Amino acid sequence: MCGIVGCILKEDSEVAPILFDCISKLEYRGYDSIGLATFSNDKIFIKKDKGKIQEVDDKLNLTDMPGNFGIAHVRWATHGDPSKLNSHPHVDEDNTVAVVHNGIIENYLEIKEKLILEGHVFKSDTDTEVIPHLIQKFMAEKFDLEHAVRKTIDVIEGAYAIAAISVNEPDKIVATRKDSPLIVGIGEDGYYLASDSPAILKYARDIIYPEKGEIVILDKDGVVVHDEFDNVVNKEIDTINWTPEMAEKEGYDHFMIKEINEQATAVRNTLTQKENIQQIIEDAGDIQRICFVACGTSYHASLTGKYLIESLAGIPTDVILASEFKYSANTLNDKTLVIFISQSGETADSLKALDVANQTSQTLGIVNVAGSSITRRAKYVVQTQAGPEIGVAATKTYVAQLTAIYLLAAVLSKNVELLNELDKVPDFIDEVLLSVDLVKDLSKRYNYASDFFYLGRGYSYPTALEGALKLKEITYIHGEGYAAGELKHGPLALIDEGIPVVVIIPPGDNYRKTMSNLEEVKSRGANVLAIGSDNDESLKSKADDVISVNSEVKEIIAPLVYIVPLQLIAYYITLEKGHDPDKPKNLAKCVTVE
Repeated sequence: MCGIVGCILKEDSEVAPILFDCISKLEYRGYDSIGLATFSNDKIFIKKDKGKIQEVDDKLNLTDMPGNFGIAHVRWATHGDPSKLNSHPHVDEDNTVAVVHNGIIENYLEIKEKLILEGHVFKSDTDTEVIPHLIQKFMAEKFDLEHAVRKTIDVIEGAYAIAAISVNEPDKIVATRKDSPLIVGIGEDGYYLASDSPAILKYARDIIYPEKGEIVILDKDGVVVHDEFDNVVNKEIDTINWTPEMAEKEGYDHFMIKEINEQATAVRNTLTQKENIQQIIEDAGDIQRICFVACGTSYHASLTGKYLIESLAGIPTDVILASEFKYSANTLNDKTLVIFISQSGETADSLKALDVANQTSQTLGIVNVAGSSITRRAKYVVQTQAGPEIGVAATKTYVAQLTAIYLLAAVLSKNVELLNELDKVPDFIDEVLLSVDLVKDLSKRYNYASDFFYLGRGYSYPTALEGALKLKEITYIHGEGYAAGELKHGPLALIDEGIPVVVIIPPGDNYRKTMSNLEEVKSRGANVLAIGSDNDESLKSKADDVISVNSEVKEIIAPLVYIVPLQLIAYYITLEKGHDPDKPKNLAKCVTVE
């Protein structure tokens, strides 16, 4: 899940500053290393090194490179340690071809061994380096750059988005993709390639989405797309309605806190999808089973969906991790609605599962990125209205996904009361955000811990899982979420003096049992931080600390509101520990590798 960018300008101005600006917008996709390649005076110029973007730029001055076209890359390491040699762009031994790549070449070792026997010299430990060598080999056999790329993708196996330049064909960038995202931007001053739209919003909002196996050729005169038979493909041009400012921090210290503060708007905007969801349900007809397929945060949103749909609509609902989906595929039929939830719409595991589900069942994608692969391959689509999310730890896309799921449950069950409650959620979220000073103080007091436990029942159980995930993602503190009733089946053995236990305890049917669990951990020495109603005096007397939520937030909609203080806790503990919440170690956004 690296990020790639390409740009060719119509006029003879320097492209490096634009490449650097664009690739900087993709740092959420990887920050092990960065590199740029440009072309000028019959030569490819390359600057690259390991480290975060700003660190490398301070050392190498990446914007000071000649040429009006080039390619760029940020890396999330898979094959080979983060290092200068392993960073992209990669070149052949004669420096005639430069390539950036996102994905994994599964058969690279076999290819590399053959190329070495043919006399090719390799410098890195990456899978990517076989690509420029293959392109150079085929160009030596008199293929042009486009067809050398075509020959190359006939050889390599795996997932990829590739952009290549060659000294033998100046003023041209050739790109292709398979199971990794790639978009093409058409701007006033030039033409662009990128892994994701935030990279190029400032320069181009008219977008083409290449399909797998198509070859994209960029030059000063425009963009041409060819299919596998060399036929010109007339691609539909979409216009992105996101603004460049949406991909900026706009005065916030980090994208994560900006996006936490944008959640009320994300909910409010996603509620506009109600009519779309009503139409989908009417068109889908007789649904006898629902199956959610997701990963990570989206999996937790799906678990909430299971509770909602089974309790309100009485439809059996399963939640399956996308990476484990193949083991359940034989249970699908034409009365099953399979719902794929993904922020990016490019998650590799989900895409593979979607292709399987399409063979037997109706499919629905709940996705935040318009034009992404899931939106093009699912039968039905609900686009959440969160806007671009740059922080690696999902926040506003999570509540937007939940909102879409709540709408789905309300429509399926014809529950007008729930729809009315959903309209109140944005205001409830904004109220929670007013408790930020309290959360800051609590973060100072709880950052000592090496372990956290999160407890919730019913609708609050997935919230506990998501709260624990946020903590471990960005603070590097071990956090575990549990169904509160499972304490006695093992986890209680781990509760000791001073262990922080976060208890999610909204008013409702599960309140008394959850309170009993709170007292269980309290009696064993835990430090209890509770998230509960602002008029709950009993809770305030029994918990060590309480973050209060409006008492009008009913248990059924609590997941949309009670997650916000948990996000804030993770964010501010991260700051106390001196970590960057936008760039957690070993993680990146948009997981497009398996």
